[in-house]
Amino acid sequence: MRILLAVDGSPHSLQAADEIAHRPWPSGTVVRVLSAVQAVAPPAVDFGLASGVTFDQLQQEQTRNAHELTKDISRRLEAASLRAETAVLDGDPGRVILDEAQNWGADLIVVGSHGHSKLERWILGSVARSIVDNAPCSVEVVRRREAQAA
Repeated sequence: MRILLAVDGSPHSLQAADEIAHRPWPSGTVVRVLSAVQAVAPPAVDFGLASGVTFDQLQQEQTRNAHELTKDISRRLEAASLRAETAVLDGDPGRVILDEAQNWGADLIVVGSHGHSKLERWILGSVARSIVDNAPCSVEVVRRREAQAA
């Protein structure tokens, strides 16, 4: 089985990783831990960044953090006797996840839900919703339990 686990470092995506780690999976299952790094666009007006940090430096920091995150989660999954690999790709998270699922041949996509209200989903959009609506395979959206969130 090929499981694509999309993570962004939020408590919701960490919960999704924990769900995968604590379930029995068929022998030979591989989990690809994926993080998408969305481009940092400079504002139309130059507000000046504190301490002289450039947008390129911010982008590099996001990419570095994504690599660390995917490696950390991969180690957790391997500690649970799962085979894991990592991928960090640039682009819109929803598009990156869907493209990777298609290209890699995922059997299941697992994502965390941020639990937005209907109005927030309409205004902000929802990566999880986009994946559910357009995925080439099964999708599991993991929600954090309220007791864990507190």
